[in-house]
Amino acid sequence: MSNTKIPFTKKKISNNDTPETTAVILLIAFIFAGSLIADKFISNNLLSLPLLISTVISTIITQYGTPKLRALRLNQIIRKEGPKQHHNKAGTPTMGGILIVPIGLIVGNLLIQNESNKHQILALTFLSLSFMLIGIYDDWRSLTLQTNTGLRPTGKLLLQSFIGTIFLFWSGWQGWIHTKIYLFSDKFIDIGFLIWPLALFVLIAESNATNLTDGLDGLASGCGALVFTGLAIQLMLRDNTSDTELAVFCIAMAGAWLGFLLHNKYPAKVFMGDTGSLTMGAALCGVALLSNSLWALLIMGGVFLCESLSVILQVLIFKITKKINGQGYRLFLMAPIHHHYELAGKSEQIIVRNFWLVTLCLVLIGLILRPTP
Repeated sequence: MSNTKIPFTKKKISNNDTPETTAVILLIAFIFAGSLIADKFISNNLLSLPLLISTVISTIITQYGTPKLRALRLNQIIRKEGPKQHHNKAGTPTMGGILIVPIGLIVGNLLIQNESNKHQILALTFLSLSFMLIGIYDDWRSLTLQTNTGLRPTGKLLLQSFIGTIFLFWSGWQGWIHTKIYLFSDKFIDIGFLIWPLALFVLIAESNATNLTDGLDGLASGCGALVFTGLAIQLMLRDNTSDTELAVFCIAMAGAWLGFLLHNKYPAKVFMGDTGSLTMGAALCGVALLSNSLWALLIMGGVFLCESLSVILQVLIFKITKKINGQGYRLFLMAPIHHHYELAGKSEQIIVRNFWLVTLCLVLIGLILRPTP
């Protein structure tokens, strides 16, 4: 380990987190209820078992792993320009993704029933682990350089593009990705060769979108668990044997994030860091590409999309207005958009719960408007 000393500041913990605990319990109960209902009414469906296994193991590993992260002084670096109340989070251990991502991957691989599809899960495992390594490097640079920025945007983009290209080449060689993008029901558009640049763009964009969303306690982990669950159920609803393993992979990842959420809820005892958030987006997009579910991911992951768009619009409008009148205009008080609501006076807990609720509604809409390739 580097000799660089990371200052440690103890995080102020609220004595009253009962409402947040209740909200997390309700979220977990809803996801488990959804998987149980799917198991009962969808033939050959088995989501509850991998969800339970992954959640329990993730909860235990995070419980015992968090003190290890703290002992290694892997403490979150807080942005100076961020909301003032976030300065109390300094000292909270980060890089929690290194504890939970392997759990979802291991459970998703061990419960493969159809050997003919194991190569798809192997490809997703490669993609997820590779993005996790990018996140680890990014987090490590932040810690050793004592800055919240970590990797430079260009360097991160090059690494993501390199891994994404390998994944897409592997998938294209195996014939897993099709040029037809199904929208809803059996409606589709055939974009031909353009599927490859689009796939790479979406892969990078989704991983960075989940990364941007990870700015409040429990926000990304709760939304991610919901979207993984939604994708798993919509894959099982297709009643296609080739999608079963992808559904199990999704629900195993959902369980990993649920177990982590119990420790990541407000006030967070651990953060996932780029180690977890970059991996979450890459895994979601990887599943969507292999299962022709980009439309479903677009709808279900609407919160991730809005978080990313808020940053793009903030920068774009500021630069354009600055060139026009010499003084930049900010569309939001701060981007990503969850910080806008914070500065507008909304509490962190209320924002997170509302974003969970929005994601839940989007997941239900995604299930109704799901593609049926």
